[in-house]
Amino acid sequence: MDTPLKKLVGEKTAKALAGHLDLHTAGDLIYHFPRRYDERGEHTDIKALDVGEQVTVLAQVQRTAVRPMRQRRGNLLEVTVGDGSGGTLTLTFFGNQAWRERELRPGRWGLFAGKVTDFRGKRQLNGPEYVLLGDQTDGEAAATEQIEEFAGALIPVYPAAAAVPTWVIARCVRVVLDTVAPPEDPLPAGVRASRNLVGLGGALREIHRPSSREELYRARRRLKWDEAFAVQLTLVRRKHQAAASPARARPARPGGLLDAFDARLPYELTGGQRDVGAEIAADLAREHPMHRLLQGEVGSGKTVVALRAMLQVVDAGGQAALLAPTEVLAAQHYRGMLDLLGPLAQAGELGAAEHATRVELVTGSLGAAARRRALAEVASGAAGIVLGTHALLYEGVDFADLGLVVVDEQHRFGVEQRDALRAKAEKPPHVLVMTATPIPRTVAMTVYGDLEISTLSQLPRGRSPIASHVVPAAEKPAFLDRAWRRLREEVANGHQAYVVCPRIGDSTAGAEEEAPAVDDTGRRPPLAVTEVAPLLAEGPLHGLRIGVLHGRLPADEKDAVMRSFAGGELDVLVATTVVEVGVDVPNATMMVVLDADRFGVSQLHQLRGRVGRGSAPGLCLLVTEATEGTSARERLDAVASTTDGFKLAELDLEQRREGDVLGAAQSGRRSHLRLLSLLRDADLIRDARAEAITLVEEDPELTRQPALAASVAALVDADRAEYLEKG
Repeated sequence: MDTPLKKLVGEKTAKALAGHLDLHTAGDLIYHFPRRYDERGEHTDIKALDVGEQVTVLAQVQRTAVRPMRQRRGNLLEVTVGDGSGGTLTLTFFGNQAWRERELRPGRWGLFAGKVTDFRGKRQLNGPEYVLLGDQTDGEAAATEQIEEFAGALIPVYPAAAAVPTWVIARCVRVVLDTVAPPEDPLPAGVRASRNLVGLGGALREIHRPSSREELYRARRRLKWDEAFAVQLTLVRRKHQAAASPARARPARPGGLLDAFDARLPYELTGGQRDVGAEIAADLAREHPMHRLLQGEVGSGKTVVALRAMLQVVDAGGQAALLAPTEVLAAQHYRGMLDLLGPLAQAGELGAAEHATRVELVTGSLGAAARRRALAEVASGAAGIVLGTHALLYEGVDFADLGLVVVDEQHRFGVEQRDALRAKAEKPPHVLVMTATPIPRTVAMTVYGDLEISTLSQLPRGRSPIASHVVPAAEKPAFLDRAWRRLREEVANGHQAYVVCPRIGDSTAGAEEEAPAVDDTGRRPPLAVTEVAPLLAEGPLHGLRIGVLHGRLPADEKDAVMRSFAGGELDVLVATTVVEVGVDVPNATMMVVLDADRFGVSQLHQLRGRVGRGSAPGLCLLVTEATEGTSARERLDAVASTTDGFKLAELDLEQRREGDVLGAAQSGRRSHLRLLSLLRDADLIRDARAEAITLVEEDPELTRQPALAASVAALVDADRAEYLEKG
């Protein structure tokens, strides 16, 4: 499996496979699985192809036509191919190529690869690469080497590149399968038998050269199992190790800060908040570190649950730190907690409560004197609750006795950052991770498998419903005009509004809120905050007080803008997704998301949660130029149709590549986690987890299973393991 490909397929082909597909060894190629399988006579749905997409289609030549070119000398060959469904595609070849006309005879089947373009409403491939499939009736090509790749009924179509089409990959795979011995099967025989799984060597051969649909299913099931099992073993082992490490117990203390806080809360906790609070309180009282994920819809009251946990730790003589992803959110948590705690946060001041502590904010923008004072409070232990951004991780921020780390919006932080905060404690602190992004059950089991999970699904009393509508700006420009008039009505009624754009403007590569570059189908650049704000101020929102907020503003300026908006000094906030998480302005009742199709499903749900946080109903308008029937429009219609975050999370998962969930896209490296679908393979993942738990309980370090340990390390390498821990 470690044999370099140049020894097997030749230097030129190996160089192309390495340069275009990052495939270097026999093992890399064998684990480069087909994307799909075509069958002669079955259609590949040409009508569904997107312009600009690099595709490989299985199709039959229907007719050819040669005509002179208008602009230059020579002829143009047009070949019309079909897929059996009524969809057709035109292949165009420039120059005098009479031999192609003889080769591409009507009735011949072939694989055609190229980029889809549109010419006068017709789908085209210009100068595509192709390979014709053997036809026993014509007697001319059935025995050639190229055709051997497709001798079976099922034709594998691989993730390919223009320079390395699918049939070249198929030829190379055949060479490897015929030359290299299959790897040792690392799966324990007992697991293989009890779960009715085929051997690894047979599975690898059948997935590339399937003898039947049934054998292909069995091969894919075995290889999916390997992926699920590797991930679950990684997570179960981590959970096992964490449970074995010591931590200082932080039990609840009757008559302390927490009881005083509960007594002064101006509202009643929901049943969900009480139940989750009891789970966390029990975890904190144990002598092993808590590792718990608290997920809940936007506005479900996670912050109060976290604050109660922090107060329990302070009652037990420890300190609690909350790590927030942005200064805006850290400052908002700080103000919110001071309001909730009142005299309970005023230790050492006149009028402080009997069991009071202090709350400190540590951010990168603190002045030198304020920073020295805050750090002294943290180091002495006077500050029981410490809130901050990445600045909490820096050298020089020392805790007297760090007992609990709360991580807000877990996906914004890397494992090394979380570890840096953990390292500031004498013993491993308890860890509570919070997210407002609802997580489907299989994702929770797979990505957060080393954490206990609590869910808040109930919204506190008094929260208002949010109505959402799609505004089709290209088809019905009058609807957009009406949207701006509607926003003015909200402001006239004493409320405020957000306008969200996908880009900051004056682009600099790598800025965190920047949208991707313009795609090659010619779509205009995404709308930008710095360009939209003045246009609104001079046009449809003329006379309203408009503020601008984005990630590139200096921290003090961001905070000032947020304070102005929260204080009612601004009517409209034009912002990027910097407002996506945690921003809480109850008087903001309306949001207009421009270029809404440029945002993901979960992101739109998060953004929408910024309105309807008070007693007045919320309104979210999703403005788009995506036309009816497109996948982008369908996604927006789905977001507008429900406020159930868990339903939307399932939709989000359906529409994203599975590899993104398991870290392939984020790491920028090829992943061996290829086949597992977190939606469709829920039962298999559950079974793999059960087997992983049994195995780890018997053999925590897998010392009796060295081949399995090596296989897990290959499938879930260091980068992938880090991504799984980041969540």
